[in-house]
Amino acid sequence: MTEDDIQLLYEYDRWANNRVFKAASALSVEQFTRDLGGSFSSVRDVLVHIISGEWGWLTYWKEPCPSSDFLTDLWDRHDVLFDPDVFPNVAMVQSKWAEIEEEQAEFVSRITSESLQTILPFRGIQLSLAHLMQHLANHSTYHRGQIALMMRQLDAEPLATDLHMFLIEGRETTAAR
Repeated sequence: MTEDDIQLLYEYDRWANNRVFKAASALSVEQFTRDLGGSFSSVRDVLVHIISGEWGWLTYWKEPCPSSDFLTDLWDRHDVLFDPDVFPNVAMVQSKWAEIEEEQAEFVSRITSESLQTILPFRGIQLSLAHLMQHLANHSTYHRGQIALMMRQLDAEPLATDLHMFLIEGRETTAAR
């Protein structure tokens, strides 16, 4: 995977996340927080999970020498910062996402082919930054699919977030900014 591939993937990821926020903003607070019985109970909880993952991985990737103490602290901070109850409505989640999105875009813009080959420890093995970045984009895609199903359960309309939609219309929108 090249730096151009990663940059495109993360441009798509940000585009897709923002489309999900746009669709979710049509929900009432009750719909947004309604327990639908999934692995994450509500649209809010899944959105918070997505952005918390994006924050956690970004924080990890930016650490020059991630120690076990760093990782323990990271997950302690994660649990406090991303308690779903801290986010009573879509606007609160979207505001936090905007902060993370800006930092993430800056990080991704500095990626080089060399930095993508950086090896990082992960659950007892070593993986390249490129593979971990692919994992995160895939993770977000998976959970956006869950939100689309939840939106349908709420009789709300999800917006398409397929990669081909981004390639057709999303890049045009991004380029026009």
